[in-house]
Amino acid sequence: MDATEVAGLPNNALHKVPSNLETLEKVDDPHTSEGVSALASADRGFSAWVTLAASGLMGFFVVGFPSCSGVLLATYLDDEVYASQAHAATLLPLIGTFNMSLIYCGIAVLASPIRCWPRLRRAYTWLGLATCFLSLLGASLTTDIKLLIALEGVAFGIGAALVYCPLVSYMNEWFIERRGTANGIIFAADNAGGMLFPIIMPVLIARFGVAATLRIYAVALGLCLVPAAFFLKPRLPETPAAAPTLASKHTRRWWHDHRLWLTLALNTLQGLAHFVPLTWLPTFATALGRSERSASLVLTLANGAMTLSGFGAGWLSDRVGVWALAVGSLLLSALATFVLWGVAAAAYGGVLAYGVVFGLGAGCWSSLYSGFAKPVAGDDPTLATTIFSLLLFTRGVGSIASTPIATALQNVKVSAIQSYAPTTGFAVEGGHFTAVIIYTGACLSLAFALGCMGWVLNREVSETPVEEV
Repeated sequence: MDATEVAGLPNNALHKVPSNLETLEKVDDPHTSEGVSALASADRGFSAWVTLAASGLMGFFVVGFPSCSGVLLATYLDDEVYASQAHAATLLPLIGTFNMSLIYCGIAVLASPIRCWPRLRRAYTWLGLATCFLSLLGASLTTDIKLLIALEGVAFGIGAALVYCPLVSYMNEWFIERRGTANGIIFAADNAGGMLFPIIMPVLIARFGVAATLRIYAVALGLCLVPAAFFLKPRLPETPAAAPTLASKHTRRWWHDHRLWLTLALNTLQGLAHFVPLTWLPTFATALGRSERSASLVLTLANGAMTLSGFGAGWLSDRVGVWALAVGSLLLSALATFVLWGVAAAAYGGVLAYGVVFGLGAGCWSSLYSGFAKPVAGDDPTLATTIFSLLLFTRGVGSIASTPIATALQNVKVSAIQSYAPTTGFAVEGGHFTAVIIYTGACLSLAFALGCMGWVLNREVSETPVEEV
């Protein structure tokens, strides 16, 4: 395609340039005097990998903090300053819930304005970093649970969503053929934060206290992420006239594609279960008489396994069927929940084993999002971002609902299982976690059954000849 042919294309057609095009010669644009020049190639090059590295560092801090919320929860519940306040056992778990759910749900809301005004991504990043820093600083100055929820939970979650949303958009621009690998790297970085911070947090809390630890984290976040923000750059033009639209051939019927709705339902079910072990395993370990540092090791191992599986699944999703990976992930997670948490976790070694196996099974889930979106979105980066944000939103819904459900289920006694299996994980602390374990395993089992259905339906769609339009 020469420059004359390119000049005759509509503005949004620039977003369908093949990923292997090295440069695009300057094209006259009626909406700008400067025109569009030098469109960088996707999937390779210094700018692509630097943007990916900066995005990974961002995720390491803003998602790594909510990933270790279970450690902070165990600390709060062990401290009479917090545990003695009214409804502490019910309210304190909401901090981690708001962290994660607002990141996931917030991205879906924030992604829409970016389609029309892509320059908002830079404003989102700086506003989000300021919000994250100030929220942790404010949370370190109070011991009131409601203020902690507002600052450490809600405000940090909103700030993290503002930081994370542009990352999704940038990655869908810079990576097309290797999009699964790129997203796998970002999610691996997210989980790496969840692996390291549960090791670091208890040490800092034991030495300086929880308030000072929050301040240290806020300062580290600012010092590392402010420089990283300067390396985030778009691949596509950021002028409103050249912004991506939903007018491509891939998007005319995307909202009615049954694969999208099946994936959203499957993702919600997985989200209803995914965050329960990550929130309650440290508390479960302390119920076995383990120290806070030993309890935090469970999260470290789980997030370490998630780091490996997240990268591996992202890489595989570019090469093999995503539904096979999804079904395998759900099956492994469900079996681990019933066998390792439900049966073997009466011993601390069983809890550690569950953390590792659950991390390997469930940790790869988010890395499959690009694979789920690709059959529907094709190479349209805007539609891919839209579907990606919808998946994050439904996952956030699952996160929001799972915490109050799991908290309420701790008061439900399943006497039949306790009497039948008195020396298993089901019977720990008088059966306090029995219904929670059953709920988690049931959600994952139902998701597995739905995933098998989606695998079959997707194969049928793939084998159906596509009519030429």
